[in-house]
Amino acid sequence: MSDTLNKTLKGGEFLIKEITANEIFSLEELSEEQKMLRDSAKEFIDREVIPHHDRFEKKDYALTEETMRKLGEMGLLGITVPEEYGGLGMGFVSTMLACDYVSGGNGSLATAYGAHTGIGTLPTLLYGSEELKKKYLPDLATGTKFGAYCLTEPDAGSDANSGKTRARLSEDGKHYIINGQKMWISNAGFADTFTLFAKIDDDKNITGFVINRSELENPESLTFGEEEHKLGIRSSSTRQVFFNDMKVPVENMLGERNNGFKIALNALNVGRIKLAAANLDGQRRILNHSIQYSNERKQFGVSISTFGAIRKKIAEMSTGVFVSEAGSYRLAKNVEDKIAELVAGGMDHQQAELKGVEEFAVEASILKVFVSDLTQNTADEGIQIYGGMGFSEDTPMESAWRDARIGRIYEGTNEINRLLAVGMLIKRAMKGELDLLSPAMAISKELMGIPSFEVPDYSEFMSEEKAIIANLKKVFLMVSGAALQKFMMDIEKQQHLLLNASEILNQIYMAESAVLRAEKHFSADSVEAAMAQLNLYKAIDKIIAGAKEGIVSFAEGDEQRMMLSGLRRFTKYTNSPNVVALTEKVAAHYIEKGHY
Repeated sequence: MSDTLNKTLKGGEFLIKEITANEIFSLEELSEEQKMLRDSAKEFIDREVIPHHDRFEKKDYALTEETMRKLGEMGLLGITVPEEYGGLGMGFVSTMLACDYVSGGNGSLATAYGAHTGIGTLPTLLYGSEELKKKYLPDLATGTKFGAYCLTEPDAGSDANSGKTRARLSEDGKHYIINGQKMWISNAGFADTFTLFAKIDDDKNITGFVINRSELENPESLTFGEEEHKLGIRSSSTRQVFFNDMKVPVENMLGERNNGFKIALNALNVGRIKLAAANLDGQRRILNHSIQYSNERKQFGVSISTFGAIRKKIAEMSTGVFVSEAGSYRLAKNVEDKIAELVAGGMDHQQAELKGVEEFAVEASILKVFVSDLTQNTADEGIQIYGGMGFSEDTPMESAWRDARIGRIYEGTNEINRLLAVGMLIKRAMKGELDLLSPAMAISKELMGIPSFEVPDYSEFMSEEKAIIANLKKVFLMVSGAALQKFMMDIEKQQHLLLNASEILNQIYMAESAVLRAEKHFSADSVEAAMAQLNLYKAIDKIIAGAKEGIVSFAEGDEQRMMLSGLRRFTKYTNSPNVVALTEKVAAHYIEKGHY
């Protein structure tokens, strides 16, 4: 990727800019060092986690803690922590890669790992003073101590600022004394380092703090509820946390007073990107189990993998993995490049990481929603391929399905993230940071004009697919622009419309990622090209459904007819793909290969 292209790319800009294949990064471009990291993580999971499936399912919290310590010894807990604080100091792509391959073997370990390396470590890394980073990060990077992140309360979930946990300054001015409770705290049972949020006195916003349990003057000032009994991730420690006049040194404040909500949001932005990565190898493993079982299971004298209904499922599951990888690593490199650009411009690395992740908050929410939704569906289809055996605890599908379910809830529910993605785009447009208005107005003029009846030349590989994606971006701008013009500042109250707009947005980003990955690294007759084409065809149907529902809900008369006409124009193929042939091509490839 060229420096010039790097400097011009902004978060959300993919909607109004033609992105070329040279501007995206994918798994095919890993360095030798990154391949070694990937292989090391995968080998560890195959050796230390997969054989102990039953123990993880039986709430063996000690096994989760023991496995985390081993990950720390390998350096896999400190990928993103700079070397001066005991970590490996690797880039964002490597961070994603480690999260990807560490998380695939077991949902309980994936949750512990994500909570520790993400929201358990990043607030201190990104907002801690130099003293706090030197004090806490080395232990977190090596697994000597584990981290937990205390934000959610019984009456404060997505609305984190409504929390009731309070902090007041001690009479001697040396400590903040904290009282309150938090819930759904991952790693609480074995964590020592706690990142927590509280309102100081009657402040409007929360403030962040970090403290080690082992350094408390009064150990009884930090207490815990019993382990939660959960649908899935059963060996992930999840407890309520209670603060009872807990004394935190004033120098343990993260960032500035009243700035905790921003800390929480930025930590969650990173968490959303990594949550997408944490689902990838889970998808691959579910798919591989499904392929293997369908090849081995015989009915009517033949393997069930010869049946069209099963082959269709395997093709769609394989396509989902390819698309999820494409979007996840595209964004990882965008963030890494933005951080490098900001550092090169004179910004310190800590601030550059903050700004780099914040820049792509829209895409982070897109990935979180798309990949977690897809992982749940992949697990569901895995059960279906196994049939009655899939419902049994004796097969891996039952626990995979339960573990996958949490992905749509934590790091902000998928509904919240759908609303966030579109809301952030609109706010950027209103601030003048992203010009969505000019292209939206241009589309309105285009709809008033006479369409061209020339047949384009689509002989170049992926040229028609890229043209369709450009038109799908027009669909988003057409619908969202008209809705914004109608509702103005009340648009945030129109959640039905925002959810429709979000579905369009998500499908565009992921379809473009897959098409560009296929164009950059594969040939026209490759199975990867077939998956990109198959995904695009399905994405168009979802975009049509979302756009049509929105258009008929807020537009009337000539405006409605014009927009519906535009929708038909912008979603039309010149050369419709043979969907059955594409499906069979993908299925045949992976069934014969035996794995993804």
